[in-house]
Amino acid sequence: VQLQASGGGLVQPGGSLRLSCAASGRTFSTYVIAWFRRAPGKEREFVVGISMGGGSTYYADSVKGRFTGSRDSAKNTAYLQMSSLKPEDTAIYFCAARGPLRPITQDPTAYDSWGQGTLVTVSS
Repeated sequence: VQLQASGGGLVQPGGSLRLSCAASGRTFSTYVIAWFRRAPGKEREFVVGISMGGGSTYYADSVKGRFTGSRDSAKNTAYLQMSSLKPEDTAIYFCAARGPLRPITQDPTAYDSWGQGTLVTVSS
């Protein structure tokens, strides 16, 4: 499966933004989707994992309660809704796919396909 992330931009602290991850291929529904991010000078960090059916999501503690991961299999697209954004959320955000029929993991090396990344900047 091939992925393309979009939706990044500049947003003020406390604001919201929604990222999209469009997937190609007919097997999208058999892949788990995860969002990662890489802040300047930091390692890549797991943000959220979304199960194949979208019924289960797993969040990093740093975003729990503020971010929501979801997916629409009919559109072959996953989303990351970000609210109450903080300057420390500034990063390049990547979507990644793992499968088919594999579980969610926070280990980025376990993911097979990656989108190109979209930059989110939280600043006043």
